[in-house]
Amino acid sequence: MAKPLTDSEKRKQISVRGIAGLGDVAEVRKSFNRHLHFTLVKDRNVATPRDYFFALAHTVRDHLVGRWIRTQQHYYERDPKRIYYLSLEFYMGRTLQNTMVNLGLQNACDEAIYQLGLDLEELEEIEEDAGLGNGGLGRLAACFLDSMATLGLAAYGYGIRYEFGIFNQKIVNGWQVEEADDWLRYGNPWEKARPEYMLPVHFYGRVEHSPEGVKWLDTQVVLAMPYDTPVPGYRNNTVNTMRLWSAKAPNDFKLHDFNVGGYIEAVLDRNLAENISRVLYPNDNFFEGKELRLKQEYFVVAATLQDIIRRFKSSKFGCRDPVRTCFETFPDKVAIQLNDTHPALAIPELMRILVDVEKVDWDKAWEITKKTCAYTNHTVLPEALERWPVSMFEKLLPRHLEIIYAINQRHLDHVAALFPGDVDRLRRMSVIEEGDCKRINMAHLCVIGSHAVNGVARIHSEIVKQSVFKDFYELEPEKFQNKTNGITPRRWLLLCNPGLAGTIAEKIGEGFLTDLSQLKKLLPLVDDEALIRDVAKVKQENKLKFSAFLEKEHKVKINPSSMFDVHVKRIHEYKRQLLNCLHIITLYNRIKKDPAKAFVPRTVMIGGKAAPGYHMAKMIIKLVTSIGSVVNHDPIVGDKLKVIFLENYRVSLAEKVIPAADLSQQISTAGTEASGTGNMKFMLNGALTIGTMDGANVEMAEEAGAENLFIFGMRVEDVEALDRKGYNAREYYDRLPELKQAVDQISSGFFSPKEPDCFRDMVNMLLNHDRFKVFADYEAYVACQAQVDQLYRNPREWTKKVIRNIACSGKFSSDRTITEYARDIWGVEPSDLQIPPPNLPRD
Repeated sequence: MAKPLTDSEKRKQISVRGIAGLGDVAEVRKSFNRHLHFTLVKDRNVATPRDYFFALAHTVRDHLVGRWIRTQQHYYERDPKRIYYLSLEFYMGRTLQNTMVNLGLQNACDEAIYQLGLDLEELEEIEEDAGLGNGGLGRLAACFLDSMATLGLAAYGYGIRYEFGIFNQKIVNGWQVEEADDWLRYGNPWEKARPEYMLPVHFYGRVEHSPEGVKWLDTQVVLAMPYDTPVPGYRNNTVNTMRLWSAKAPNDFKLHDFNVGGYIEAVLDRNLAENISRVLYPNDNFFEGKELRLKQEYFVVAATLQDIIRRFKSSKFGCRDPVRTCFETFPDKVAIQLNDTHPALAIPELMRILVDVEKVDWDKAWEITKKTCAYTNHTVLPEALERWPVSMFEKLLPRHLEIIYAINQRHLDHVAALFPGDVDRLRRMSVIEEGDCKRINMAHLCVIGSHAVNGVARIHSEIVKQSVFKDFYELEPEKFQNKTNGITPRRWLLLCNPGLAGTIAEKIGEGFLTDLSQLKKLLPLVDDEALIRDVAKVKQENKLKFSAFLEKEHKVKINPSSMFDVHVKRIHEYKRQLLNCLHIITLYNRIKKDPAKAFVPRTVMIGGKAAPGYHMAKMIIKLVTSIGSVVNHDPIVGDKLKVIFLENYRVSLAEKVIPAADLSQQISTAGTEASGTGNMKFMLNGALTIGTMDGANVEMAEEAGAENLFIFGMRVEDVEALDRKGYNAREYYDRLPELKQAVDQISSGFFSPKEPDCFRDMVNMLLNHDRFKVFADYEAYVACQAQVDQLYRNPREWTKKVIRNIACSGKFSSDRTITEYARDIWGVEPSDLQIPPPNLPRD
């Protein structure tokens, strides 16, 4: 079989990349050599691959800087409304290739690097992922930044520059082991420290009320140092900014608390302040009420709001003098989007600044705050909702506690006036939850303090209105909206799947890269034999490439002609990796029972990280690896079934596995996955989905036709009905022999012969207290998987469904999502205005 083309060879063939001019190539080579010369350590005369990577990164960065400065000047001159996207997570992945793609430099760099005798893909692999997020929420923020720049919005991402991002996952004896992610070890070529914009953030202290107003005194100060990362739009010369804050202790930190003898200890104690930006909390969809986390949440909000107000007051480029002093127009110039409740403190902090510092009266300040802030809800799972102890607030943020109490009092007075005597409603709607420990419900604070509240898929937004915030929806229905999530087609098609991008571009042109709805033009071509052949060929090449990667990096040999059945996402009971495990065991038992029967060969790949403190999630990983070690070494099974746990799943690994997948598993219990975005990435890259009617799966089925996905299992109504009736797992266990066999094998130690009791807890959970009703969907899931096999046996029909899915995935672009946020929430219009490039004179 002919060796597949490398990605760089594909790139040279496809028009999407633009033809590299010889001048560009020569210029890139010259710049590369100059950077290499200056970044090389003097006493070394041999450059390492990392030196080459940094030289290339700096070469590419040079192309960003002029556009970056010009974009910011352009904003200061036009003074547009600015969008501030506040998020505790930005899961950016790698930056080099994305920057080359968005600036149209990839071909020139490819050719220049080739002429220098180097390999571009090898250099790209050296870059560390910026893993400043856990999963969906942080990756969504990254896609949104790309779209906001591509749509020409004056937008800023604000977050924390964690010294250590999401941990690196190692699998040792089948168990997850966490390793610190020291991603800054070799430096970060994409960021620029901005010490001139360093700002103080206050903690602790006491509040003093006097006739002159309120003062927050005797605080501890931590400095917030900004690091700016450029965010380029796609080929429009717009470069926006992501500003991440790093905590620094002030020079007099703790020194005045000590006598001279304690000087050393005082200097060492600087770490206490600087710990704020040390590490990302590795929980996904789970609230852990640690004081350090609350400090992080206030730190990012306090620094960001000072920055926003400075920019609002002095809106001339390079000007530090206040131009605006009246806050009336603040909501016309500033939109703050709260990515979940983590930055909820923006609401009381903005009130504190307006009332205490700027002396705006309370009602006016509250009106400004509500018009400025909007809140995106990301989950309906009760354990994920942030509920901070009042006692912690009292100590850490005493003034904010007073403000929250005042906000709540006015809110409850309003509710009481509308619903006299309905004490239970007041209890349900209060920001303060009474109980053994009084708590602040941050989601309630967000709903009250925002002019818009949105869910992230249609079904989720309905659940938000009908259950989670039902009382609030009855009070202000006009506030509630839906904004179905999306993904950027630049990273999630052009960058990670150039073969497919090229095939599509040949048929319908390149417009789909900035208007993904143009993929609809493929619909009339679903029966086009050439397209069917080309799409199947691209998929096979991606599978061969991924097989080679697994063999080289993980010493795992897989059959590239088997069906690649992929389930990658955070490990969580609600995402039901256990349902997948039960299916794998069922297939294994069927093969063992009738080895001569024809089976569709499958390679099942499961990947994802478990929160370090989440015992059941770690057990699930151990189960997957244990099943794998039995199945993969059984000679009777041979090549028919392989089970791979993909270690250390992250953005850069997603970019490799998603283009290679045939089947995408999206099997959460209906009503638990707010949206999902992995589901969209697989659809766009030519995998078929097996999934429940949950999150964005519902809209994917609507766009492509449910008959073109493999939909199974309970709907939200069925889950609710089962809850009312009482879910009894044993009834399924007793009724379904294949399920019973699989569960008994897990329980008896068949997959863990050295530790027969290893999975007892898990089986006990499944039988007696499984919130996510794995057994209730088992029968429908296994039957649906049989339909998957049946279709896979007919490659032409399979590929036609794939083409139909790709053609119908246009809705799931983050460009569409951001356009809706811009129009419906922020009150701004996207612009396709091209800022002139740095080498052309400005107007």
